[in-house]
Amino acid sequence: MSKYSSSSLTFAIVSFAYLLLLGSSSAQLSTNFYSSSCPNLCSTVKQVLQSAINKDKRMGASILRLFFHDCFTNGCDGSLLLDDTSSFTGEKTANANLNSARGFDVIDNIKTAVEKACPGIVSCADILAIAARESVVLLGGPNWNVKLGRRDARTASKSVANNNIPQPTQNLSALISKFSAQGLSAKEMVALVGGHTIGQARCTSFRGHIYNDTDIDSSFAKLRQANCPRASGSGDNNLAPLDLQTPTAFDNNYFKNLVNKKGLLHSDQQMFDGGSTDSQVRSYSSNQQAFFSDFVAAMIKMGDIKPLTGSSGEIRKNCRKIN
Repeated sequence: MSKYSSSSLTFAIVSFAYLLLLGSSSAQLSTNFYSSSCPNLCSTVKQVLQSAINKDKRMGASILRLFFHDCFTNGCDGSLLLDDTSSFTGEKTANANLNSARGFDVIDNIKTAVEKACPGIVSCADILAIAARESVVLLGGPNWNVKLGRRDARTASKSVANNNIPQPTQNLSALISKFSAQGLSAKEMVALVGGHTIGQARCTSFRGHIYNDTDIDSSFAKLRQANCPRASGSGDNNLAPLDLQTPTAFDNNYFKNLVNKKGLLHSDQQMFDGGSTDSQVRSYSSNQQAFFSDFVAAMIKMGDIKPLTGSSGEIRKNCRKIN
């Protein structure tokens, strides 16, 4: 073998090893991670979640949102679930979560049931990932195999949450940047934002859009103004559905609303406002299967953001505090 081909081979091996190292975190996640150590995991999660959604149809959306906000803050590591401690301020009081993130008690109940079935085996980060999928399925959305094997963070960061989580007042370019920072494309962003086909938002999140923006159907603006006073501090926590038509069904009506200028949040309507994402929104509005397919692919990719695996992190006994 020539000296040249030998060095090329060495370079190829080193490059391949480096690529393996790069992909190792998500490569260690697998859909059958608990198949022998906790075989009834998904059915256990589903049972508790079904009961919670039966009592409160909004809960499915709340759980999906928890997973999204967890993954956008230092990766999908269950850090959002941690309460504040003397050594760090957690993410629950970050701008996007304060008086808004909910469902922590449901995750606690799921964790209790899972611990009973398989003590010390399943991370809170994975419980949240499964619960997000089950929420979508229980409300009529698509199913997918969740990659598992994440471990739980031992710390949390309010400042990172404030910096990373997209805001309802942001314009399209800023939203694309927030998703891009997490390795997600504009196409994946539009698919994931389709999660707003379920759930509710507080008046404080959409007040600016219904009073100040022009890219909104006037009768829809009036409808929402009836329950969301213009003055800040008045009716801030009054709720409105993110999807005008079917707020507890996972479908493509959210995109139909956008085409009709009936998006609740400024950030929602930015997806269909004469910009680069218009054609994708129009496509989803007439093709639910295309939306479902892209949503699943984007959820799987989002679930791969910086997981803790192997010996990193821990398996929390209580999702609210480190062991």
